[in-house]
Amino acid sequence: MPKVAVIAIGGNSLIKDEEHKSVADQYDAIVETARHIAGLVEQDYNVVITHGNGPQVGFILLRSEIAEKAAGLHPVPLDSCGADTQGAVGYQIQQALHNEFLRRGIAKQAVTVVTQVLVDRNDPAFAHPQKPVGSFYSKHDIDEKVAREGWNVVEDAGRGWRRVVASPMPIEVVELDAIKALVGLGFIVVAAGGGGIPVVKDAHGNLAGVPAVIDKDHATSLLATSLHADLFIISTAVERVYINYNKPSQQGIDRMSVREAKEYIEQGQFAKGSMLPKIEAVIAFLEHGGTEALITNPESLERAIAGQTGTRVVRG
Repeated sequence: MPKVAVIAIGGNSLIKDEEHKSVADQYDAIVETARHIAGLVEQDYNVVITHGNGPQVGFILLRSEIAEKAAGLHPVPLDSCGADTQGAVGYQIQQALHNEFLRRGIAKQAVTVVTQVLVDRNDPAFAHPQKPVGSFYSKHDIDEKVAREGWNVVEDAGRGWRRVVASPMPIEVVELDAIKALVGLGFIVVAAGGGGIPVVKDAHGNLAGVPAVIDKDHATSLLATSLHADLFIISTAVERVYINYNKPSQQGIDRMSVREAKEYIEQGQFAKGSMLPKIEAVIAFLEHGGTEALITNPESLERAIAGQTGTRVVRG
């Protein structure tokens, strides 16, 4: 049977820099990543892909606000923004992979599953929202939003005020059975985009979306664990994990155990907003039955699979 690889592609696989944010620019970036994913498929992996969506959600929220001011159009709830981006980014990944598979003669098809991810309504994150979303506001404008919408807000280093929402831990991938079935049939599946659409469950099992953001890497770790994946890959902006990052003593890590990863966390080696959640996600995967994880950038993916670069994380 083909091995299963679950890969989380980061923001640099969608938006290269501040000058290339358009939909066409995003597609061009995805085309590059699709080439490397196709190389993974050629190595006999069934691949499940997740992706970030932070800037894309921000764009939708900004368009929604402009439309509300200009024409009184209703605003788009945050959970719907997540669903919208799953469909739009998934479409671009599907198309890029279709074209790359056609070029290589690979008889595969990609499909996107708009994915809900269950969170606990009593997760402590809801009492302490810290994840910024959307635009920057003046004090006057944000006060209006707080009064009318009940937002939680923070001042952001002199740049203005922003809305903050909870970032609860994922508990369950609601559409897991569908994803499993598609993987079993040989489809390349795009799922849990942006960490999945956060939903809560009532006493009768009914689901409802909540205004929150689930960390993409933690959601991907849960998905990889639930699929019993052979390999969990985090595709990010750097070729490998480093200790003493951006210091004269910077050192790349080729291989580390869970124990070593935890020691590096204790030393404060990984930044909270970037590498730390990735390392935590990898640890969770390995401690819940996973055997191997890999952290690298998109262009190094095939070489990393071959053991020539990247950071490989293993049990122990």
